[in-house]
Amino acid sequence: MRAGERAHTKPSAAAPVGTGVAFENVSVSFPGQADHPPIQALDGVSLEVPERQFVSLIGPSGCGKSTLLRVISDIVEPSEGAARIDGRAPRAARLAREIGFVFQDPALLEWRRVLENVALPLELAGVATREREERSRELLVLVGLTGFEAAWPRQLSGGMRQRAAIARALATRPRVLLMDEPFGALDQITRDRLNMELVRITEATQATVLFVTHSIREAVLLSDRVVVMSPRPGRIVSVIDVDLPRPRSLATRDDPRYIELIKAGAAELEKGYSHHDE
Repeated sequence: MRAGERAHTKPSAAAPVGTGVAFENVSVSFPGQADHPPIQALDGVSLEVPERQFVSLIGPSGCGKSTLLRVISDIVEPSEGAARIDGRAPRAARLAREIGFVFQDPALLEWRRVLENVALPLELAGVATREREERSRELLVLVGLTGFEAAWPRQLSGGMRQRAAIARALATRPRVLLMDEPFGALDQITRDRLNMELVRITEATQATVLFVTHSIREAVLLSDRVVVMSPRPGRIVSVIDVDLPRPRSLATRDDPRYIELIKAGAAELEKGYSHHDE
């Protein structure tokens, strides 16, 4: 199949129990203020994300990508529809500490050293001191921050701070990793490096990943599937299967198929705008 031929507009409605993440006809409206009407962020979104799959969400600013992450993480309640993780409500997965969340801002606690920041979720979970320190050190090795255990966040570069945030999100061994434009504020060289680190980390942890980005190039490089969303209210325009071989590297960007998929994604984004304007 060539570029764009496998894009489709109606993903399956729900994932069976035990197979990953599912959004079932999810709509989200936020109340208006003063003379402003309510804001419709999402409208009838249905999507399956099978276990251990890496799925990117891409679309214009304000299309509801981040809202979808907040729905599945139990931060935002859908106005209509439902979200499920292995057939359960997001709250059950959150309480079981099966969800990790990485934001664009690393939000490290400045008064805690790097090791203490990574260990925070384990501390909150009541894990014994020795066990949480061992786990946190393992994670710092995983994200390439060996030797910075005692550093303060202010001593780290932007890319290093984001590595620490990823380690913290992985502390409880989450089954689902949510990433909301984690590399958006970084320079291109650092972003490329962290893209490759993320490929390595997700292969090692086998987590199911939902990744928000504005870059179709980044989405194609990292993902098993790319979900294209329309301007607000957010709807799914298409889902593009990425059939590039793994493991991926920066050399993948020289593959003609990579270029084809980028063009297909760009066309689907344009289609989303066209449908919105009709």
